[in-house]
Amino acid sequence: MMSVELDELMHSDTASSWGEALFSLGRHYGFEKVLFAISGSRHARLEHAFFQTNYPRQWRERYEADRLAYVDPTVSHCLSSTLPLIWQADTFRSPAQRAMYEDGCSHGIRAGVSFPIHGPNGEFGMLSFACDRGAERPERKSEFAKEVSPLLPELALVRDHAFASGVRFCPPVTQEAVPRLTPRELEVLNWVMVGKSSWEISKITGCSEATVNFHMGNIRQKFNVNTRQQAVVRAISLGLITPEDHHR
Repeated sequence: MMSVELDELMHSDTASSWGEALFSLGRHYGFEKVLFAISGSRHARLEHAFFQTNYPRQWRERYEADRLAYVDPTVSHCLSSTLPLIWQADTFRSPAQRAMYEDGCSHGIRAGVSFPIHGPNGEFGMLSFACDRGAERPERKSEFAKEVSPLLPELALVRDHAFASGVRFCPPVTQEAVPRLTPRELEVLNWVMVGKSSWEISKITGCSEATVNFHMGNIRQKFNVNTRQQAVVRAISLGLITPEDHHR
């Protein structure tokens, strides 16, 4: 680990100088792009988090405008796990995730590793290191994972120091009412979480497909989101459902 940059990270006076020290550490480990995000609570809206990133501005603007945090599989992983995620093309599975990934590739965000942040006072965040390496070919996927795996312990230490020094920039926690879902809405949302279609859910629950869609419309309205995936991520962040809830 580069001790000079780490010392700068811990003692930077401003968010911008702190971010530059973090980006320098990322480059030291071969990652041209870094994203750090943190909020005072995992229940806060993701778009209200504190961000520091050197991702291309055009990509960040599109990500925020289209609310892609509610689509991004690295975000949903970090909400529900404490383990790092090495991500590449095959991490992005749904059509919306694939479209997001392909757009990210055009901005040099092709592969990387994301570390969840779960602070002692309920803080939630993530630290992602990204690069333009990796490819669709299976052998390249394996090569990238082998290249990154030995770096995980040191990158985890960077994550820990980034949290310890960056939590002061975290915005104040504001209390937000948690939407109340009916038992049927929770059941439907759990099945959506594991990838079931409205037709499949109708057969499982004994409801009509129109009724399932009606429940999903209510859920999206309560969460103020536009898609099913966004509703699932929002419900996970609020603790209403967890990946362990699914029926297998």
